[in-house]
Amino acid sequence: MEFRQLQYTLQIAAERNFSRAAEKLHIAQPSLSQQLSKLEKELGVLLFQRNTSTVELTHAGVTFVEQAQKIVDAVELLRQEMSDISQLRKGKVVVGSMPITGSHLLPHVLPAFQQAYPDIEVTLLEDSGITLEKLTASGKADLSLLSLPLQEPTLSYVTIGEERIDLAVPPDHPLAQRGASGQLQPVRIDELRDEPFVVLKKGQGFRKLTFDLCEQAGFNPQVVFESTNIETLQSLVATGMGITLVPRFIARAPRSEFVPVYVPLADPTPSRTLVVAYRQGRVLSKAAEAFIQTFQQTVSELSKTN
Repeated sequence: MEFRQLQYTLQIAAERNFSRAAEKLHIAQPSLSQQLSKLEKELGVLLFQRNTSTVELTHAGVTFVEQAQKIVDAVELLRQEMSDISQLRKGKVVVGSMPITGSHLLPHVLPAFQQAYPDIEVTLLEDSGITLEKLTASGKADLSLLSLPLQEPTLSYVTIGEERIDLAVPPDHPLAQRGASGQLQPVRIDELRDEPFVVLKKGQGFRKLTFDLCEQAGFNPQVVFESTNIETLQSLVATGMGITLVPRFIARAPRSEFVPVYVPLADPTPSRTLVVAYRQGRVLSKAAEAFIQTFQQTVSELSKTN
């Protein structure tokens, strides 16, 4: 049994398709099929049921993939640990990030990390939360910045911090008028039942949080427009199209035009939990542990100013 055969089998199991697996592995499909057949012959069992349209794991295949993943993880950990030792903390960490949240947090985190660990390379992957969960579960990302709840059951996480949620309204909206104290009055979510909402499209984690908060307040939001970009939503709010909920780190970021008014929400103030997720059972490298620690410290400092 060869190590590459374990890698080939894991890729076929992930893709459920020989052509796609061969493409990801950068080998010819006949060579991939040949190696799998050779492995199955050695083991005396079929790992996959093949037909013209699908490739499915057999019972033996499920067991093999579970154990093969442990072996591949152990080899990768050994390589990483030897790299940390031989290169005196030199290393590499692949970090996944939600684009908008990352755009407001990473400019604070990455410089601090680079200053503390100048010999560690950081590679950034930006995508939706759902995609990042899959990339992290498959090992293509060491860590990913996400918000709870996670959908992928094979992920563990370290909590980075709680981020309060604000309400964004147009500048001429009645809720944007300051009270006698000169402060904006906190708003209960149930007061928003008759308001038009602009929200993120399906598949975006913060959309679900918005709908959950409205449902807990006893209503479904009246959606008048959807976008994949929360920056676009804020600009639309500023021009009077509706209202929306916004994470505070994003709400407090400076912008030059189309600025809505951000109104605090009444107690109990809703929030979302930001986490750094990684695959269960995967021992984190020293570089990854250092990155998480830097992230926690930076977000803690930012929270004091927001």
